[in-house]
Amino acid sequence: MEVKKLIRLLVIADDLTGALDTGIQFGSRAALVKLYTYRQAVDIFENIPDHIEVLIIDTETRHSDCRTAYERIYRLVDQAKRQKISCIYKKTDSGMRGNIGSELSAALTASGGDCIHFVPAFPQIGRTTEDGIQYIDGVPVAESVFGRDPFEPVRHSQIRDIVGEQCATECHVLNEAAEGGGYKGILLYNCKTQDDLQKIAKDLKRYHPSDLLAGCAGFAAVLPEMVGIRSVAGQRPGLCRKLLVVCGSLNPVSLRQMDAAEKNGALRVKLSNRQKLKKDFFDTEEGMRFVKDIALKIQEYRCAMIESTDMEGEESSASYALSQGMEAEEIRHRISENLGMMLRRLLEEHVNYTIFITGGDTLLSFMENIGLDKLSPICELYPGVVLSGIEYNGTMYHLISKSGGFGNENLLLDIQKIINAKEEKDEETGCGDIDGRSVWKWTGNLSKSLV
Repeated sequence: MEVKKLIRLLVIADDLTGALDTGIQFGSRAALVKLYTYRQAVDIFENIPDHIEVLIIDTETRHSDCRTAYERIYRLVDQAKRQKISCIYKKTDSGMRGNIGSELSAALTASGGDCIHFVPAFPQIGRTTEDGIQYIDGVPVAESVFGRDPFEPVRHSQIRDIVGEQCATECHVLNEAAEGGGYKGILLYNCKTQDDLQKIAKDLKRYHPSDLLAGCAGFAAVLPEMVGIRSVAGQRPGLCRKLLVVCGSLNPVSLRQMDAAEKNGALRVKLSNRQKLKKDFFDTEEGMRFVKDIALKIQEYRCAMIESTDMEGEESSASYALSQGMEAEEIRHRISENLGMMLRRLLEEHVNYTIFITGGDTLLSFMENIGLDKLSPICELYPGVVLSGIEYNGTMYHLISKSGGFGNENLLLDIQKIINAKEEKDEETGCGDIDGRSVWKWTGNLSKSLV
């Protein structure tokens, strides 16, 4: 079946929060967008609805081995090229996590082209590329919180070194798109500001019209104009003024955000080793009793947080898991699985909260637990922080999601201000501010969001 020419862009992300924070750049501009997980993407190119403009696929390869990542990206790009999808965007993590080299190499090889233009900077949240080095708020990425990841630390700050560990494709560092003529391989662009992003996009369109691009949500934000997607204004929906945070991330950024919220009166609950690592714990009588107790307790708070970091006085999760014969990858999977199951149980207790999930693995597990195969993203509250609508057991909920490494330490406090706001600051532009920082409000129609 031939894919309709209306499809202007294929976005391939390696995790669900990345797919959302990139996809919302198009969904908020009235594009007709469809998001699939890789498990849903089997034979996807034979079943795309006629009206789709932007197709987004989460390959779930952030934590996979290099070979699996390469094969999945190659397969998708190869199919897309056969179906003559005009532009492909390989979404990468701005913290340089995942199989970046393998996936860029796979996309380039499958495309049959000479180069892929790679812009990994996200200046809006302090992530810049200078002399080929990725910086997080001015700190080389390997020396930042991403270099201290307990499972998969980023070991290099020079992006060419990160790419070189995973593939043999040449990587050239450039300052401007006008310099790109004659180079083959991965063309990596230095970028420090939002103006730099805009200039790179403009120059690429002028000097190197390309059907193969790569970068994070930062560069994705300037793509709508490149691919001809119009903008539209609208109203932000009213949100439940209580916030329930479920954090599956161990990133220090997320922990500092919870520290700040706790100091301002939020309830903070840490799961025990059994609760987060025992298989199907929340299907047991003990687990369901815990959920009922928590459902009652959180009613007393405007903000409640449930997290997976180690409890004081208890052996570490790693030690406990080792005693149970679990390997590192199984630990990550079990924690996200149990958090997703626990949140499902809380919804069955009819808790009435705006839900905030941190971490792509936890978000995907929650969706699987409630049998949800699609989201309806509405808007971006902050860069990298996406508001979606979901339905479970006949009840509508608003769901906020973000990657573990995004945001300032007061992010949860700022989100509470947003959901408690009675009036919008600027109805016409759909943009206001919290403490001087730009805040996006709803700029799309739910029926035209990612569905």
